Amino acid sequence: MSIRVLLADDQQLVRTGVRVLLESQPGIEVVAEASNGQQAVELAHRLRPDVCLLDIRMPVMDGVEATRLLAGPGVADPFAVVVITTFDLDEHVHDALRAGARGFLLKDAGPVLLGQAVHAAAAGDALIAPSVTARLLQTFASGRHDGGARPPAEPLTPREDDVLLAVARGRTNTEIGDELFISLSTVKTHIASLMAKLGVRNRVEIALWAYESGRLRDSR
Repeated sequence: MSIRVLLADDQQLVRTGVRVLLESQPGIEVVAEASNGQQAVELAHRLRPDVCLLDIRMPVMDGVEATRLLAGPGVADPFAVVVITTFDLDEHVHDALRAGARGFLLKDAGPVLLGQAVHAAAAGDALIAPSVTARLLQTFASGRHDGGARPPAEPLTPREDDVLLAVARGRTNTEIGDELFISLSTVKTHIASLMAKLGVRNRVEIALWAYESGRLRDSR
């Protein structure tokens, strides 16, 4: 079955270009387009797409607020949201990641990267370009670790701490397994445990917690 995508951007030309690129990839279907965040939220609830690609800067309702409504902490059945921006260090991307986005793409991403991002988001993975996302998190979050991050519900095991730091540094599951000499299924088990203990829902939020708690800084 095709992955059903909702695309939101206030520029018709951009939407058309991204749609052409997405539908050139196998197994992807753009089921709706929106020109602002409010329209995107309404269409998402009506159509239940597998993935929502949202521009950050839109009129009426921006991508950050739309992300919060679609994937925020209070959403019982969150959508898979990937935000799109022109600049990889757009401070609003950090806000969108905190609001529940699983990752982000630059508007100049090619068709292969776009396709990979959609497939990854639909599969429940948080990041398609983890090293870039890690750099963004470090830029906007690491300067603010003031101890305000919520403590884990239970202490992390030494191995969970290793996985936490690897996720925060932008490593993929395969890279984490290779670095720690553990299987891919074990990596996934540790990530699931981290999400439960930290009260987060994806690996982007795991990385945010590591930066904002100062755990990554303290490990250096």
